[in-house]
Amino acid sequence: MGGAVIPDAFNAPHAPKDQPLVLKVASVVRYRFFLYAGLLPYLMGAAWAYGMEHQFRAGIFWTGLLGIFLSVVGVESFNEYFDAKMGTDRVFNPSDDEYIPEWMFWVGVCAFALAAAIGFYLAIEGGWPVVLYTLLGGSAAVWYVGPPVRWVYRGLGELVIGLSYGPWMTLGSLQLHTHRFSWGALAASAVPGLLIMGLAVVNNIPDFHQDRLVGKRNLVVRLGRRNGMVLYLALTAVGLLAASVGAAAGLFPRWAFLASLAGLPFWLASARAAWHTWDTPRRFIPAVKNIVLCYLVGTGVFTLTLLWGTR
Repeated sequence: MGGAVIPDAFNAPHAPKDQPLVLKVASVVRYRFFLYAGLLPYLMGAAWAYGMEHQFRAGIFWTGLLGIFLSVVGVESFNEYFDAKMGTDRVFNPSDDEYIPEWMFWVGVCAFALAAAIGFYLAIEGGWPVVLYTLLGGSAAVWYVGPPVRWVYRGLGELVIGLSYGPWMTLGSLQLHTHRFSWGALAASAVPGLLIMGLAVVNNIPDFHQDRLVGKRNLVVRLGRRNGMVLYLALTAVGLLAASVGAAAGLFPRWAFLASLAGLPFWLASARAAWHTWDTPRRFIPAVKNIVLCYLVGTGVFTLTLLWGTR
């Protein structure tokens, strides 16, 4: 979520001062982030409902998707605003003025308010667990870098990301269609949850020095860059492996192992790049990009196998 998750190469540029307001807002919402972080786990929960439990409610699906989009707008607005206030991106370039206007904060407030309203509306249709998932996701989004909690400054940012885009998003999406909890879907949520948690870790490796200087006590700052490399590779490897283990155990469709195979080449490419460049930020970017592709391809293929279901 936000700056702690998105590699610099995937960030949208800051909005120029003379741009129309609508374009300013749009330029801050990183559409790639919405694609691979916000959208895939939500789709995976719906795919489980349709393919594994043979239930799907189209109107509710689209309403929930709107709520996810608004949440992403809020996350991005808050992260840009509070990172600018803390001066995170100007540690080594203090004269580089990062223009983040005050309206960015209020865009985030409005987006979160609308997302919460949609969440509580969906609770009428989906039951009280939707309220729980809405509150959990909201607390993660609002306070990821926002005061007074600032999860990322307490060493809990990566865990919050993994939970948000793993079980909370997947089970919340499923609840909208089936109105019940599923242990199988909980197991399936480990695939995107572990992969994106690993992505959050790997993205912090190039930012090690500036994060440490501004007080971000993330896992890479706590463990060091080399150990951070080992951690992200372990998390993503287990995330990929979970698809094959679940298929072998009969929890997932038998074709789910294809997700592991599809993501493996990108994992290997990331591991090779990371092994030689973990202490050289600019040369480390291929390691980050390949783990992004590992998440996209692995989670995408896994979602398709769930959509196909037991047929």
